[in-house]
Amino acid sequence: SQFIETLPRIQSYLAMDVEATFVGDPAAFNTDEIIFSYPGLYAIMVNRLAHELHLLKVPLIPRIMTEHAHSLTGIDIHPSATIGNYFFIDHGTGVVIGETATIGRNVKLYQGVTIGAKSFKANPDGSLVKGVKRHPDILNDVVIYANASVLGGNTVIGNGAVIGGNAWVT
Repeated sequence: SQFIETLPRIQSYLAMDVEATFVGDPAAFNTDEIIFSYPGLYAIMVNRLAHELHLLKVPLIPRIMTEHAHSLTGIDIHPSATIGNYFFIDHGTGVVIGETATIGRNVKLYQGVTIGAKSFKANPDGSLVKGVKRHPDILNDVVIYANASVLGGNTVIGNGAVIGGNAWVT
């Protein structure tokens, strides 16, 4: 019942994502085309649902959902990542958004963008440290062009930033 209560908000966010896609893609002729055929919207929709289940501490299912979307779209969004409304992924193949990433409102990503970790800290026994911030924060009104990599848990991309294609930002 807690999950069902989140569905109107998710629907509202998805409507804004469709609008962002329509406004942001000159090749989009109508919203039906976006809803039924854009892989970026599919990956975002699955992630928004999986993220809510993740917040409710549902085990395994959120990750299965996002990995299934990944296998269909080539877009890998961890269910723990926090994504604001009016989000658009153009083309999408190769996009990666890591577990501890936060993305603000009105953000546009192009294909091949990585919002990832810079490195992994290890415990004395060699096992990886878990539960720490490893991925960037992307604030509002940001555009990140194709194949850019934005890495590291201390990295913050400010409001209104534009990151060029093939850039490496830490």
